[in-house]
Amino acid sequence: MFRTIDPASDLAIAQSARLQPIEAIAAALNIPPEALYRYGPYKAKIPLDLATSAMAAPRGKLVLVTAISPTPAGEGKTTTSIGLGDALRRQGVNVAICLREPSLGPCFGAKGGATGGGQAQVGPMSEINLHFTGDLHAISAAHNLLAAMIDNHIYWGNTLNLDTRRLTWRRTVDLNDRALRDIVTGLGGPGNGAPRQTGYDITAASEVMAILCLAESLADLEQRLGDIVIGRDMNKRLVRARELNATGAMAALLRDALAPNLAQTLEGTPAFIHGGPFANIAQGCNSVIATKTALGLAGYVITEAGFGADLGAEKFLDIKCRKAGLAPAACVVVATVRALKMHGGVALHELASEHVEAVRAGCANLLRHAGNMRKYGLPVVVAINRFTADTQAELAAVEAACAAAGIRVVACNHWAEGGAGALELASAVRELCDTPSEFRLLYPDEMPLEEKIRTVAQQIYGATEVSFEPAAAQQLREFTSAGFAALPVCMAKTQYSFSADPTLRGAPDHFSINIREIRLAAGAQFVVAFCGEILTMPGLPRHPAAERIFLDAQGNISGLS
Repeated sequence: MFRTIDPASDLAIAQSARLQPIEAIAAALNIPPEALYRYGPYKAKIPLDLATSAMAAPRGKLVLVTAISPTPAGEGKTTTSIGLGDALRRQGVNVAICLREPSLGPCFGAKGGATGGGQAQVGPMSEINLHFTGDLHAISAAHNLLAAMIDNHIYWGNTLNLDTRRLTWRRTVDLNDRALRDIVTGLGGPGNGAPRQTGYDITAASEVMAILCLAESLADLEQRLGDIVIGRDMNKRLVRARELNATGAMAALLRDALAPNLAQTLEGTPAFIHGGPFANIAQGCNSVIATKTALGLAGYVITEAGFGADLGAEKFLDIKCRKAGLAPAACVVVATVRALKMHGGVALHELASEHVEAVRAGCANLLRHAGNMRKYGLPVVVAINRFTADTQAELAAVEAACAAAGIRVVACNHWAEGGAGALELASAVRELCDTPSEFRLLYPDEMPLEEKIRTVAQQIYGATEVSFEPAAAQQLREFTSAGFAALPVCMAKTQYSFSADPTLRGAPDHFSINIREIRLAAGAQFVVAFCGEILTMPGLPRHPAAERIFLDAQGNISGLS
């Protein structure tokens, strides 16, 4: 039995929008129609030779959009990125937006789709939220091909003398499936291979995803794939993927996926949507190729980094910008009055009422994030993504708190009004971009790995103490001895708090961060430090979003918003 769609929902707005042919969107960036690899009428891939040409001559100004620590009340970072891009275009600016591709896991889990909201969306919404151009499927296939070749090598004699107890390469799937976190493969007798314990990660947490998002060419991609460390042999030597002769086939699977995807906002602003690493586990930002291509084709490039600024923005700056030589011109920190009230202690069911004191208390979270971005030398503006229940007294409390810290605040209505609701924010961003850039990294390459972890935990999170489990300390020593000391660190931590405790909202202090495990991502060229109970394979909630997804009478996909 078919169901109806709420006419005020994000989905209804997206389905009622009239998208332009993708050739018209490409033309705004001077991309000829014959250069596009079309995936239907409204999305396409940009060929790598055109992307390479654009990357060679960057001219745009890069604007990073980040946010406060997320809450169930919502912040709207993607929505604000889209609204800001549409507003800049309304001001006559040649602009492109760079976003990540949604993962099926959150789409069917608790979060839902990831294409913006209201009048500030990218489209075609359902296609982007689901299979899009097949990039995540290609990443899953390449990752699992390597896993299959590892087990096949063991089956046919194990000439590399792999230690099956020390194999670290797992499998991956782009869904939330807690039952696959820890599994045993090879059961059923000798014909099915040797039994061993392993598990699955979600595709967004795959090192192959991280590699695709950081590689700048097919040659770079293949080199990084070959550098992947799959585990150790019986002499405890690190073994790489190239020793299994897996690199060529993996690169072949990823050849088309490496090319950036072009889509559009509901107002016709070009949007590069490419790559989808999670920010609480991986680097949490879209691909280097997409960002650099956009910088070569547009005057302003708006990009977002996942979750709060302590995660996505820190990794965008300390990993992506470090490796790709990027330097943002400005930073937008997104907040909502609703979320600030939650950080100030108000329960979710009480957010419709005015709570000025809670807003003031919650601003501690906002100001820590904004202050952290200033540590990188970035000029900052705060964007308040407005809700109809926000009161003038609550908005005034945010403005007063930010004014005391010398930070400008702009209230935006892009959800309801599209680009017209973010014109003041666009003007503020342009003013910031006209000031000289003083961008700097948080730590130098030569700093020891342990000190890099301490620096992030203390200077960005506000931790007073950082401790290491004995196993993690040993892993740091081993990776340092193996020549990986110059790599940046990628902190795997809950997104809900500056601490590793997801229940500590606001701006907690006097807390410690415990590092329980260190993983080497040699192909991605960073070291992952696991804090607290963070997982690389999420589970579904009691009532997942998948229960609300259906086809309407015309066969349209509904329920993804």
